[in-house]
Amino acid sequence: MRTAEVTRKTAETAISVQVNLDGTGAYDNQTGVGFFDHMLDQLARHSLIDITTRCQGDLHIDDHHSVEDVGIALGQALAQALGDKKGIRRYGECHLPMDDAQVRAALDLSARPFLVWNVTLPTPKIGAFDTELVREFFQAFATHGGITLHVDQIHGFNSHHIAEAAFKAVARALRLAVEVDPRKADAIPSTKGAL
Repeated sequence: MRTAEVTRKTAETAISVQVNLDGTGAYDNQTGVGFFDHMLDQLARHSLIDITTRCQGDLHIDDHHSVEDVGIALGQALAQALGDKKGIRRYGECHLPMDDAQVRAALDLSARPFLVWNVTLPTPKIGAFDTELVREFFQAFATHGGITLHVDQIHGFNSHHIAEAAFKAVARALRLAVEVDPRKADAIPSTKGAL
């Protein structure tokens, strides 16, 4: 099975993440950051990747370390679960509408991390959550997951809708990219022979 478990402990956070790429989108995410848990739940549900996250972080300072470090651990877990990437489709994309917002995500599980982030969240907070942390999560996730990730906001004016559309669009793109291609299930999806 394509599964992984990653633990990460620093002076700022203690994190464990479990993923199953061949799951049903089951989730159990407890980071102490309510809006972020909601976004991780969306990531699991719409990618069909089972995700369980536990994080104890220095929330008395702010949410930054918890959100970023979960992104690091989740990216590492994704990379481990993919292994040599034999048989995967590798690429995925999604245009996702959510009320006023539409976000496009395109990604390549290339082992060449890069984030292009053309998203503007018009308010500094969603509830108590700092909106700048949405980008911080995806930067950490892409870097440690070895993902070339492009996220583009087509339109939108509600920060909650824009952020949620971004998570769901990335999730749907991930679902496509991690799936096994039945036409090439025994091959690495690269002319180099390795990813």
